[in-house]
Amino acid sequence: MAFPGVRLFVVGTIFFVSACSFTENSLWPSLTGESPTAGNQQVANPATAQSAQKTQASGPTGGQPVIVAQNPPPLGTTNFQPPGVTPGQATGTYVGKKVVDLRQELRRLQQSISTNNGQLQSLRGKIVANSQRYHGTIAAVNARLQVGTTPGNPILVQQFNSAQADLDRIAADITEMNALANRVSNNSTMSSFLSESARASFAVSGAVDEDHRQLAILEDEVNRTDVLIARLLKEVSGDVRRQTNYVATERANLNLVSAAIRSGEIFGGSLVNKALASATVGRSGNMAAAPMTTTDKRPLVVIRFDRAKVPYQQALYNAVSRVLERRPSAVFDLVAVAPTAGGTAKVALNSNTARRHAEEVLRALIEMGLPLARVAVSAKTLAAAKTNEVHVYLR
Repeated sequence: MAFPGVRLFVVGTIFFVSACSFTENSLWPSLTGESPTAGNQQVANPATAQSAQKTQASGPTGGQPVIVAQNPPPLGTTNFQPPGVTPGQATGTYVGKKVVDLRQELRRLQQSISTNNGQLQSLRGKIVANSQRYHGTIAAVNARLQVGTTPGNPILVQQFNSAQADLDRIAADITEMNALANRVSNNSTMSSFLSESARASFAVSGAVDEDHRQLAILEDEVNRTDVLIARLLKEVSGDVRRQTNYVATERANLNLVSAAIRSGEIFGGSLVNKALASATVGRSGNMAAAPMTTTDKRPLVVIRFDRAKVPYQQALYNAVSRVLERRPSAVFDLVAVAPTAGGTAKVALNSNTARRHAEEVLRALIEMGLPLARVAVSAKTLAAAKTNEVHVYLR
């Protein structure tokens, strides 16, 4: 799969299908939509589940939760209200009639903006409510797993299913918000048309001074509306991007929670967002930690650092996330690859640069929530390499 505009290739999907299809069911259990029961699923009484949730939300001390659910990313808070349209007087000229038509179009445009703004505020409220309910449920599940429970506990299964339903509601809200962004984009197109029409009307002959005065007012109001639309579109797009990444991360978290419920114990090293400070990345401790077992393997991801800034993060996250969805206990090897061309001094310089790139990728993986214990880093030179690269392998 080629990543547009960047020399970054994700090849893991083809590799896994061809190499592991015969053991897929035994090695990669389905964790995305399957209920996390150990055997036959039991249906817990809703009242019992609700009571247990309150009890399990507390740790051994009976006070605060043992594991605090991570907060979702923030949503925008701006309330986008159109500036309104100044009424005018008919002049009887052709340009005057054009002004009247443009003013009516601007009113319709601003009404559409008001409608979109109302839908945005409503969607934000729904996302916040669903997120709070989701994280409350997950906190209760994690707290119970922390102190230990029976494998496939039906109360935890019911809570898991409830959390998964809440996450699905958030995903549906994001889909609606994405459709809203498309409507706002159409508003932007209409605003550009009105702005061009207003400017062009100044050049039409047969206008009186009042026509030009009203045109100037109309043009200012169209420009202010255009700025409002641009801000609205930027904020909606930002909300969609952050919430989409958030849901993808939480779906991976649910996979590990599912495995933990099946075993009755909290699953170590779950895919959660960790602060970079919690995992110190040092060259001496990590660069030689990985055994050189990647010679005959096909890399999951190849990142080529052939420019100052390579936007590899999203593609890297997608590739690793897909693996963890199918194989929650996966461990990865991160290899810094330097080209051999250019003599000893050049190779040494390239090797140091490749190591720094590998550390950068490692930091990115930790920020995405992959525990440091799941990644081993090493370095090598490769004659076929044309530039510094970082290869990610599934061990």
